Amino acid sequence: MLATIFWDFPNHIPLFGFELRFYSLMFIISFVLGQYGMQYVFKRENINPKLMDSLVYWMIGATIVGARLGHVFFYDWDKYKDNLGDIFKVWEGGLASHGAAIAIVVAMIYWSRKYAKIHPLWTLDRIVIVVALAAGFIRMGNWFNSEIYGAPANSTFETVFVEDAAQSIRRGFAGQVKSIEFQKTGATLETDSLTYPEMDLTISFHQSNETQTLQYVTTYLPEIIKLQSPDNKNLILSDDFKSEVYEGADGWEASMKVFGIPRYPTQLFEAGAYWIIFLILTLLYLKRSAGDKRGFLLGVFLTLLFGFRFFIEYYKEIQVSFEAGMNLNMGQWLSIPLAGLGLFLIIRAQKTA
Repeated sequence: MLATIFWDFPNHIPLFGFELRFYSLMFIISFVLGQYGMQYVFKRENINPKLMDSLVYWMIGATIVGARLGHVFFYDWDKYKDNLGDIFKVWEGGLASHGAAIAIVVAMIYWSRKYAKIHPLWTLDRIVIVVALAAGFIRMGNWFNSEIYGAPANSTFETVFVEDAAQSIRRGFAGQVKSIEFQKTGATLETDSLTYPEMDLTISFHQSNETQTLQYVTTYLPEIIKLQSPDNKNLILSDDFKSEVYEGADGWEASMKVFGIPRYPTQLFEAGAYWIIFLILTLLYLKRSAGDKRGFLLGVFLTLLFGFRFFIEYYKEIQVSFEAGMNLNMGQWLSIPLAGLGLFLIIRAQKTA
């Protein structure tokens, strides 16, 4: 254990009365950089720049629609089949990268034939370069959102998702929490399986007196923490849980010792891997003229990205309950055919070069 990251960064930026979510910002950065990247490709290969607008529209649409439908059909169909209108509630979360990948391929095939009149593999070989770059930013968005995190473990850069824990407490008290603060103490709780870092938790409530505050933290708080899904929990309480209630400068508050659940920061691992894949694809395109081998760059992208995705899933928390009894989770099953397609394209491109 080299460092424990207490990730308590907010998931949004207050901006002119609105909340700009970092996840949305990462999406915006991805598409802006992707547009500049493809503009460079168009100029380098003498492609009509007027085609860029339609390419951007199809890319954005395919990414959002494909990612949403991927989540709906691959991960949560039992929920949405009886509530089809909820499919459009993208602000509630639920996007799947495998769905985005499939939709982008279909959209680029259509765009290439309908608008650009070029071979679809020409487009896909080049678009995957900026897609790899974007994938890294999207995972950074997941990091800011404290979502799609790793399984509990003590590791070199273990992470306690403090902000996610705070949001869980706020939701559990249904808006009654006025303020909540975590402070690491440096102490730990040793168990046979994990070492849990200790934190001081201070909570104040709206319009609360001493008796109510004491009841909130001694009765309701333990239940709120226990009711969290075992697979998506970031706090535990000690067996001898105690709290101190006192009147602070801004009303009644309660403080107590809690323990954070350390996890693999898999979002950071994925972001780093995808940016490395972006660099590999860029060098192959610029230095090795790999774009001349039809389907080769697409194959490298699919093999590396979904090969890594298969591997990293072993370190991630399950996303939906039905994955609990699976030897391979849904992300791994979806990655296998995509990585296999990548290998086929690489071999095919080498033979036809």
